[in-house]
Amino acid sequence: MRLSQYLSAAGVCSRRRASQWINNGRVSVNEQVADQHIRVARGDIVHVDGQVITFPDTYRYVIYNKPVGVDCNCKADNPASIINHLPLPMRLFPVGRLDKDSHGLLLLTNDGVLCERLLSPDTYHPKTYHVQVRPHRGMPDINLDFQQKMQEGVDLDGLLTRPCQVTLLGPNRFEIVLTQGLNRQIRRMARALGYHVTDLQRTQLVHLTLRGLSVGQHRPLTADECASLLSLRSHPPTTR
Repeated sequence: MRLSQYLSAAGVCSRRRASQWINNGRVSVNEQVADQHIRVARGDIVHVDGQVITFPDTYRYVIYNKPVGVDCNCKADNPASIINHLPLPMRLFPVGRLDKDSHGLLLLTNDGVLCERLLSPDTYHPKTYHVQVRPHRGMPDINLDFQQKMQEGVDLDGLLTRPCQVTLLGPNRFEIVLTQGLNRQIRRMARALGYHVTDLQRTQLVHLTLRGLSVGQHRPLTADECASLLSLRSHPPTTR
């Protein structure tokens, strides 16, 4: 198993973050500083920053209604960090990020394989958001033209976003369902069309919703929710 894959599967971080740590010399295998070409076999001892990495005995899944102002990074010295707002009995990490100014549904787990499945753009797993915008000066309120442009894809620095579903909900408010997760994607799409996002809430991740959870509350997933997620875990990405 590749080292970055091992760290992700152990629930330590994403593969991308693992690759960064390896490049920065923070990871060792059998007391030797590792590089990207190292493969981990049974019996190998892996450390990150001197701490031994082992696979968890049990996977945990928690859904959290994140408030505005909570940062999804896991740095203990950051007062806004999620780990200082959501004390949990074991180390869990967010599946995808909600920026500090956004709120809503956040899944936390120590299941690295599931995290990779949900975040991979090749799996097309839907994420639903409710968005409030303010038109830039001289722009009209959002309308059918805005809806069509968002759905067909918006050019972001030379990259056309993937087609998506957009439903107008009210004055300058809409629902959007994405199957990709570019950095601050919705805010950038809206800005490219002449609108400023004033409120952004994730309301659904695949089949998971915020039903029954007030802002700041969290709960473990139900048995049925876990079963549905684990069915996704066993399906490899497929390209459309």
